[in-house]
Amino acid sequence: MDTSSVDQQIKDIEDEIFNTQKNKATEHHIGKLKAKIARLKEEVDKRKSSGAKGKGFAIKKSGDATVGLIGFPSIGKSTLLNQLTSADSKVGAYEFTTLDAIPGMMKYNGANIQILDLPGLISGASEGKGRGREVLSAIRNVDLIIFMIDAQHDDHLKLMTDELHRAGLRLNQKRPDVVIKRTGEGGLSVNSTVKLSHLDEKLIKSISSEYVINADILIREDITEDQLIDVFIENRIYVSAFVVVNKMDLISNHKLNQKIKEIEKLGWNVISISASNNMNIEKLQEMIFKELKLICIYMKPVGKQTDYDEPLILHKENTVEDACRKLHRNFKRKFRYANVSGPSAKHDVQKVGLDHKLQDGDVLTIIVWK
Repeated sequence: MDTSSVDQQIKDIEDEIFNTQKNKATEHHIGKLKAKIARLKEEVDKRKSSGAKGKGFAIKKSGDATVGLIGFPSIGKSTLLNQLTSADSKVGAYEFTTLDAIPGMMKYNGANIQILDLPGLISGASEGKGRGREVLSAIRNVDLIIFMIDAQHDDHLKLMTDELHRAGLRLNQKRPDVVIKRTGEGGLSVNSTVKLSHLDEKLIKSISSEYVINADILIREDITEDQLIDVFIENRIYVSAFVVVNKMDLISNHKLNQKIKEIEKLGWNVISISASNNMNIEKLQEMIFKELKLICIYMKPVGKQTDYDEPLILHKENTVEDACRKLHRNFKRKFRYANVSGPSAKHDVQKVGLDHKLQDGDVLTIIVWK
């Protein structure tokens, strides 16, 4: 089946959904149609990506985390990258100045944070316009997304987030807590540990039948039908994001505050800056560090003083095992125990194992077998 015939199938199903009266009696049928559209769109995306030509952006992730800086063309991303990092990204007041992904390294609070200045994201990127597929491919590999908009003009935030949603990115969401265990027989079995306000067993089975024939499905949080569909589509990416309003110095405080409030009402964290005049750049660096949920761990080698100059950078919820992995490949294999003092310790110096969760500001000593 070629791509055009699948596209026609999708259009026919979308028309059927549009023409179907929405009520309790039809919600199971509509749910199944939505699941079918999602499955067909995934097929189209796979075919287009496998047949795509061109080099793409060959950027190796480095540092403690990677941040993708995206926005429509000529929004000031290159100027901001130069302010945040030591990168030399070409700056020009015309569209498509950045034709390749430009990496730079931001040093903050002991962390090395890679910032990617990506070519301007335009409407239709998820369909391949304006090198859209390459941009979206790079975005899928970052740890945090920064949407950059212009304080002077109507923002393109909805257009950008819609493009990312179509490309399978789920912003500021967690992966739904659903366990699907495929079985050899027995049909579909559905259980939940919480009360479901958006789904019933029939609707769950209608959606699930598009993807599995025999499976045990356990739902452990109150989710929507769209979230259930996302569980079955394997290419969904869940990533944090926030908004930067650039050129704050070119409009009145009243208009700026109005714009920020409108964005916050949509549920976004937002900060205003002027990249060209270096306004609020330090606050932005602090926000990036916080949104990445990075923590500083100070190492204390046996018999030596604590090193407060070069902390070990980990992520919130990381354990002693994660610290071992980052320090040296032999540390986990030879691990005996660790001593921790600081916020995560129950007393001054606590003896802990690999599964101990670390907190920002902890002092850690790892004891290994010789």
